[in-house]
Amino acid sequence: NLAFVCKLTEEADAALFGRVSHKLLDDYWPNAKDRANATNAEIAFSNWYNNTTKIVFSKTLSPENLVNTIIIRENIASEMSKIKEGSGKDILIFGSPSISQILMELDLIDSYWIFINPIIFGKGVPLFTEQTNKSKLKLLATKPFANGEFALNYVVENRL
Repeated sequence: NLAFVCKLTEEADAALFGRVSHKLLDDYWPNAKDRANATNAEIAFSNWYNNTTKIVFSKTLSPENLVNTIIIRENIASEMSKIKEGSGKDILIFGSPSISQILMELDLIDSYWIFINPIIFGKGVPLFTEQTNKSKLKLLATKPFANGEFALNYVVENRL
């Protein structure tokens, strides 16, 4: 599945995270390419991660030792609108359901790649919650994986 994600990163030059998701990914991916048993996909994703702009929503994250990182502490709507209006490729969100909820409410998500895993955790943060803004989604593509996982690609067709 990581090889598939690497195909998605070819169209993106920025990744968006909440503080917790950023910490999880930043602890692993910068050096994943240097591991002796790293796969081609791990090397490709590690290289992409190291070269991409990381946008992190956090009121407490310190900018020290962060490379290619923009920290958004407030004014999410205006800061993200500025970034989206700028030149560049797509922005991908990894994890961060609470950030996704904020961006959905602000109508700042244009398309979704939702991965459905054949695992029931029993708890967790839901991706979709009570939203005042409603959007009609159009299914563009599906991608099944050998482990039973599915990736679903939706585009926002219109705001309801």
